[in-house]
Amino acid sequence: MSAQLSSACSPAELEARLRLHRLPDIGPRRFLTLLQAFGSASAALSAPASAWRALGLSASSAEARRSPLVRDGAAAAMAWLERPDQHLLMWDEPAYPALLAELNDAPPLLFIAGNPALLEKPQLAIVGSRRASRPALDTAAAFARTLAQAGFVITSGLALGVDGAAHQAALAAGGQTIGVLGTGLEKLYPQRHRALASAMAAQGSAVISEFPLDAGPVAANFPRRNRIISGLSLGVLVVEASLASGSLITARLAAEQGREVYAIPGSIHHPGAKGCHQLIRDGALLVENIEQILESLRGWQNLAPATACAPAHPLLALLLAAPQTSEGLARSSGQPLSQVLASLTELELDGRVCNEAGRWFARPG
Repeated sequence: MSAQLSSACSPAELEARLRLHRLPDIGPRRFLTLLQAFGSASAALSAPASAWRALGLSASSAEARRSPLVRDGAAAAMAWLERPDQHLLMWDEPAYPALLAELNDAPPLLFIAGNPALLEKPQLAIVGSRRASRPALDTAAAFARTLAQAGFVITSGLALGVDGAAHQAALAAGGQTIGVLGTGLEKLYPQRHRALASAMAAQGSAVISEFPLDAGPVAANFPRRNRIISGLSLGVLVVEASLASGSLITARLAAEQGREVYAIPGSIHHPGAKGCHQLIRDGALLVENIEQILESLRGWQNLAPATACAPAHPLLALLLAAPQTSEGLARSSGQPLSQVLASLTELELDGRVCNEAGRWFARPG
């Protein structure tokens, strides 16, 4: 048996599970129902259609068992598993991540490109807007970098915006990161992150999916994958999100799963801050620095000490609380405007602050 194959079953049973996994209307719960009812995927595939109907399964699911597309897809997945650094993790294997296994709809199969051992390491999810502002991207990168240096695996959805910034920063810091896809691994979406996904798999990180390898982008699958992002993680940090953002789905799932939820506040005038503010009203921990996250997770061992991220400059402390104009900073700090402008110029040259539409934003890190 290939090193990439499950130790929980034979190659024949593995192929049967891959076929079962491709059938229409067979989600995680029905997949496990079939295995429990018939004892194996092989037995389920050969059972009479009447037995499937007795379990409440659709006729289309039972009929699709004979489809050449189902058999060919399973055979292609078996061939995919023979390649280096490509794996399949099953829910009944000892290596299946314990936190994810707690979910009542835990994925029965996970396809992994890269390092499967990461899934059992302490993880923190960083999510946010696909159309994030420059300050939000900088904030996501700063938190991802420092949390990765503290020993956490950074988990996100490999989407544009905040997700991508978090993955890239973790890699750049020499840390590890996991991207959870809403498509199959061979239909990666968005295509703009193909190089990032390849770098993650090649550099000791991982890209994973519960969907068949050739599953394309379907809108309903992206919210569904969010339960895996939160389910793998000790907590979820939302950096910037509108009220309609999918990041709020991830945060809601995290709360339902008993995970910590963190949110970074923003300006009351910025639509991208409204989702985070709603989360804070709903009980999420308002986060201004890394230490607040680490303090809430005390008890997790074997983590390197975090790089201090408290701002060394008083203007940075004010800007981390909320973006401000130069005049507002002068009033808040009690400093003359000329002194504030001089300090802001130095901080901007150091890459610690940036100015957008007349307001200053901190770049924590």
